[in-house]
Amino acid sequence: MYKRRRTGSLLILLPGILLTIIFVIYPVIRTAILSFESWNGVANAPKNFVGISNYISVFTSPKFWLGMRNSLFFIIGGFLILMPASFLMALLVTSKVKGSGFFRTTFLIPVMLGTTAVGLMWTFILNPQFGMVGKLSEMFGSDIVPNILATPVQNTWAVVLVNEWMYAGYNMLIFAAGLVAIPEDIHDACRIDGCTGIKKLFYVTIPLCKNMFMVFSVTCITGCLKVFDIVWAMTRGGPMDSSTTPAILLYTEGFQFKLMGRSSAIAMVLLILGLVISVALNSTIFKPDENL
Repeated sequence: MYKRRRTGSLLILLPGILLTIIFVIYPVIRTAILSFESWNGVANAPKNFVGISNYISVFTSPKFWLGMRNSLFFIIGGFLILMPASFLMALLVTSKVKGSGFFRTTFLIPVMLGTTAVGLMWTFILNPQFGMVGKLSEMFGSDIVPNILATPVQNTWAVVLVNEWMYAGYNMLIFAAGLVAIPEDIHDACRIDGCTGIKKLFYVTIPLCKNMFMVFSVTCITGCLKVFDIVWAMTRGGPMDSSTTPAILLYTEGFQFKLMGRSSAIAMVLLILGLVISVALNSTIFKPDENL
């Protein structure tokens, strides 16, 4: 009977295991091998072993470190803007105040629009000639119309803010799931003990949502390391690579300059960095608390 159940369990898991091997494990292994080779992406072209030359090229490239700096901007924006905004939105939509259902739908609209649509919309809004920014500058009598997307650093932060605006609703759902999972008995005990308002928020609600903050932290950091679509839709990494990211550099190296080995090296660096950060967060800051 035990062997029959075990065989049945393995048969149920087999499709998922095969898909994981085909679409996750094999591509990672193939990318790791390719990162030590020189290849132009053509099927019959020779692949030459070059050792760690691709990694040396990546780590000595100013574009790569510029992209890492911009990814750091995304991470900073995620923790300073997106996390508190999403959590406050979750508090609002899970409360019993009138209109919470309306806000729940409204907050989810940006994430349902699609990255390309959001990028094009905000590119139009920030256009200095016919966008909202230009019109507001004219309205207030300013002779200088800021070209935000063409100004280094400003363009990166503009894309960061657009990214936070778009994904606030998605992360709101993560925090809302944690808030609704808090037992009602705890809320009743807080009311009896006089623990309400800000005190309840910091001493009860936030600690009980610790797992949701962990999920947000991991997804935020890994997502910011590989951010591509919103930046490509708004600035294409320009001007002069001022708003580039490691993912954009990965794309241009591999598909524009046909340096598949160097592109694979960038992919492996991002993969390892994401894994290290995720493990570090889970084992230190968000390690299980026996008191909860």
